[in-house]
Amino acid sequence: MTQPTTTQAPAQPGQSFGRDGRRPGGPGGRGRGPRKQTESEALGLTETVVSINRVSKTVKGGKRFSFGALVVVGDKKGKVGSGLGKSKDIQFAIQKGASAARKSMISFPIVNDTIPHETIGTFGAGKVWMKPAAPGTGVIAGSGVRAVLEAAGIKNILTKSLGSNNHFSMVYATLEALVLLRSKEDIIKLRGKV
Repeated sequence: MTQPTTTQAPAQPGQSFGRDGRRPGGPGGRGRGPRKQTESEALGLTETVVSINRVSKTVKGGKRFSFGALVVVGDKKGKVGSGLGKSKDIQFAIQKGASAARKSMISFPIVNDTIPHETIGTFGAGKVWMKPAAPGTGVIAGSGVRAVLEAAGIKNILTKSLGSNNHFSMVYATLEALVLLRSKEDIIKLRGKV
């Protein structure tokens, strides 16, 4: 009696097989398949999770945990937004935060990969000061401020956080500062010199 033979496609260079001879990620194989594309990535936006906050609620049977995720979304061309998502599952919290961020996107002018002028944004006790920088400076900023500026597409900037360094205050104060930015053309129009 002959044994049934199984044929397998030849291995591609750089491709590995599992212990059982199967490719990982395939049917019955080990490993993860390809990572799913998020909704923001499908729209050509970058998504950054700034902070995840775990909250516990004490109930009769013990403690119930839920999560709050602060997410920043931007197109790297002068449009950026932030949102807060809350859920009992971290992934759902991030999805909700990203959805809220896409709805609250703001646009502002970018001049030579930096901002057009100095500005200060305030939110609650948080205060963020921003100044344009020469090419090659990079993004000089803390975590929350950096996430917003990189998602917006700014490559050279000097910032300083004054007051509270709470992630939420920093992100919202940064957005407030960006909303106040005006280009040279906008100011000329406002003064009626066209």
